[in-house]
Amino acid sequence: MAGKFVVITAKNGEFTFNLKASNGEVILTASETYTTMSACENGIASVKKNSGSQIEDQTRGEEQKHPKYELYKDKAGEFRFRLKAANGEIIGKSEGYKAKASAKKGIASIGKNAPEAAVVVIDAD
Repeated sequence: MAGKFVVITAKNGEFTFNLKASNGEVILTASETYTTMSACENGIASVKKNSGSQIEDQTRGEEQKHPKYELYKDKAGEFRFRLKAANGEIIGKSEGYKAKASAKKGIASIGKNAPEAAVVVIDAD
């Protein structure tokens, strides 16, 4: 079973998405809430297009050009990453991971799952 983008439509008419791996775990969350379905679809297309980007490990002082994943340590001491498009806009973000290796596995999972992921739309409760 492949990964999938799950688009959530809120009662206020806004949209967001999560990318889920084949095991059902959320591996990337939209960086923003979209006002139209078309804008949300554009966000998903950007994740698909940029999912194979290089990693900029900010914990080691690395710098990469956009598009890229920025791997960093948050204030709580957990590792997180955000996916940035060629224009520098954040298009997705991760949950916190205790180990850097786990965050890197999350990035690899996006590269594996996003390009061919189906899009499923659900209504928020």
